[in-house]
Amino acid sequence: MTETRAAPADKPFWSLAGLRLGAWLLLPSLPGMMAFGAAVGATEARKGFDFAYALLMNCWVYAGASQLVAMEAWPQHMTAAGVAALALVVATVNARMMLFGASLRPWLGPLPAWQIYPLLQFTTDPGWVMMMRYRAEGGNDAAAFLGGALLVLVAWISATMVGYLAGTLVADPRAIALDLVLPIFFAAMVVPLWRVRRRAIAWGVAGLVALATDYLVSGWWFIITGGIVGSLIEGFVEDAPDA
Repeated sequence: MTETRAAPADKPFWSLAGLRLGAWLLLPSLPGMMAFGAAVGATEARKGFDFAYALLMNCWVYAGASQLVAMEAWPQHMTAAGVAALALVVATVNARMMLFGASLRPWLGPLPAWQIYPLLQFTTDPGWVMMMRYRAEGGNDAAAFLGGALLVLVAWISATMVGYLAGTLVADPRAIALDLVLPIFFAAMVVPLWRVRRRAIAWGVAGLVALATDYLVSGWWFIITGGIVGSLIEGFVEDAPDA
């Protein structure tokens, strides 16, 4: 498909062709993303959420990874400490979105605020990866971001609802490996971010810290410790000179 362009090249623009291009670029990511959405929907059913609540959660929260982690860490009794711990875990999982937004500023920053901020609400992991690749190859059509985001949104809502309806029929989601969807999803997201071999240092240390925390401390603290330590190590690795 032909890439859309306009002059001046450093200023983003909007076009109908960009909408189609964005949807086309995100199309290959749909099977994996929809499998992930089905796992989220099945978990909602298993946790006893009614259909309307699950639908609103998927539309309003629209953050599959944090939704899944939150539901798995959902306290049996809602106390102030339980809610605070739940909020901390979700905030840690979603912290990557701050970095996503910062990385999009050099591209979308020239757009007026009323166009940028609603658009950023549709940022997703696969959408960000594909759009950063599109931008790196010279693309500058902001409509490509929107086109891909709309396709992912429709597919996500559809997949979560199908997963919810199917989840009511599955007594144990682990029997069909739905509990593996989240780690597989994040492992797949790591691949496009691989640039140099030394980056594996931060990833490896984060993984070891997370495993040690999971062994020593009950709950979901391994997400927080692994994320913080991995981020700190990555900062030193990025600043280190090449060998």
